[in-house]
Amino acid sequence: MRVHLLGTAAGGAFPQWNCNCRNCGWARTVPGGAVARTQSCIAVSSDHSRWFLVNASPDIRIQLESFPPLWPPSGFLRGTAIAGVLLTNADLDHTLGLFNLRESGQLVVHASGAVRRKLVQGVNIDAVLSSYHGIEWREPPELLTPLRYPDGSASGIQYSAFAVSGKPPRYQTAATASTGHVVGYRFVDAANGVRLVVIPDLAAFDDSVASLAINSDVLLLDGTFFVEDELRRAGAGTATATEMGHLPVGGSTGSLARIAPLIHVERVYVHINNTNPMLLEDSPERAAVEAAGVKIGIDGMQFSL
Repeated sequence: MRVHLLGTAAGGAFPQWNCNCRNCGWARTVPGGAVARTQSCIAVSSDHSRWFLVNASPDIRIQLESFPPLWPPSGFLRGTAIAGVLLTNADLDHTLGLFNLRESGQLVVHASGAVRRKLVQGVNIDAVLSSYHGIEWREPPELLTPLRYPDGSASGIQYSAFAVSGKPPRYQTAATASTGHVVGYRFVDAANGVRLVVIPDLAAFDDSVASLAINSDVLLLDGTFFVEDELRRAGAGTATATEMGHLPVGGSTGSLARIAPLIHVERVYVHINNTNPMLLEDSPERAAVEAAGVKIGIDGMQFSL
């Protein structure tokens, strides 16, 4: 199984187009001070020719162009190596790319019932894309099941989805009793049993997440904010990490404290907000993460499992 990080930033990318916070200014003006990143998107494949995307960011076009295995197949006028898109939530930074993919033929989109309903009701996705090639919705299983290509053949990867704590998208915040607003994915290579766990959004590191993390070989985890009041400190807002549905990286109750002991797992932070100081190459926050043996995701990072 091969994993390629197409994008590793949170919504707005890094530097964010309308932001001149210390991080964004540093990225624009200090060579080598901070590396630019596009919005969160991950590609997974077992045969290295057909790929499943975890989320479809607004930056999808440039991400596809940056990775030759996702170019149109040689010898064909049109075509795509994308076999499907697996959504972790209905946030715009994870779903707007679906509209960019409208010319590719019918999209196969894996999404929980809650995520699908929010996209249908909130952004009218079915009605819009039905004017092109439409969507084939597939509900991801709770138990490991073969992940299939659009024609129904097995991909060589097993997958399952699991609910994690989080919030519905900002454009549809009405309270509801349903679960599945935010999910993570578990992938297992059917040939060698290697395990990948992907959780780009996480509000609480509960026992179920801890079990999935410790029983993985590679863990891609929410690295949105480093501290609870990060937006206020950066002068970029007043909402806390908790209010936005993200568990901070730092602190005694943060995610780093939970994953630092998992030295047998390749641990990588993704979905990193533009205000997060660990984006800066020489920051103490970055040093703390790296001292724990954890990687800070960057576009183009890849793993062969």
